[in-house]
Amino acid sequence: MVASLIDPRVKLRHVACFLEINRQGGVVGAGEALGLSQPAVSKAVAELENILGVALFDRSRRKLALTGFGEMFLRYATTSVAALREGIESVANAQTEAAVVRLGALPTVELEVVPRAVLRFSRGPLACRVQVESGPSPHLLNLLRTGAIDFFVGRMPHTDVMTGLTFEHLYSEDLVLAVRPEHPLAGREALSLGAIERFAVLMPPPGAIIRPTVDELLVANSVGRPAQDIETVSNSFGRAYVLMSDAVWFISRSVVAADLQRGDLTALDVDMAASHGPVGITTRAGAELAVPALAMIDAVRAEVSARG
Repeated sequence: MVASLIDPRVKLRHVACFLEINRQGGVVGAGEALGLSQPAVSKAVAELENILGVALFDRSRRKLALTGFGEMFLRYATTSVAALREGIESVANAQTEAAVVRLGALPTVELEVVPRAVLRFSRGPLACRVQVESGPSPHLLNLLRTGAIDFFVGRMPHTDVMTGLTFEHLYSEDLVLAVRPEHPLAGREALSLGAIERFAVLMPPPGAIIRPTVDELLVANSVGRPAQDIETVSNSFGRAYVLMSDAVWFISRSVVAADLQRGDLTALDVDMAASHGPVGITTRAGAELAVPALAMIDAVRAEVSARG
């Protein structure tokens, strides 16, 4: 049997009367503030003391004063009521036209996870206006730190820029080397990464989350400067360019998953295990997100879970 989270005998009226007596310095003022009779206020506090098994007020003085136990209970009662009030207000605000969820989506998740999460959220009880911002990692990090977005979804930022941020890991994925099906290297088995040196290479620009991973792969495999390097964060451009040329595209697997499944693109048979990286939700550390934003985060989690 699961234990109750709180003694069911403790009611909100008990806590409200306790707080108001302390605030007003007596039963008379508390009763007037709460719109209750003095006997009702006195009874509520007596019941609370009986439940707790201690005296909360020192009644030996003309003006009621907290006992040591009362001081202890006050700290938690004040925080609890404030949190409850904030929760009620957040839910109320979430039902107004003013409610809006602002999230960022890195290329890793902007084609599958985030669209499906937004659709799931839009069908829920807290559905409201949603703003989705996309772009490279530095752009979304700046928006997050300034409060312009509530959170963003994608690969974990480099540890050097995680100060003041919190990351929730959802899953991990590799990079792939995507090419057109007719590419000279397509279909060849167990290629070395050095095989791409004679081709144009599309890669993320400096500052992009996966750029350090790409650089580390190239260095670890002693790969020299490619015939031509083209830096871009545009998935549309990358897809179009590799389809019309023999360029090789460093890209997160999820971005081109549908292309690979349809056969529009193919992934070179190169060991990319070293590119394995975490994907998840980045928020400001200690940020108090509104209820709709929390519901959107739950929708993201649910979509990731549904994908297995």
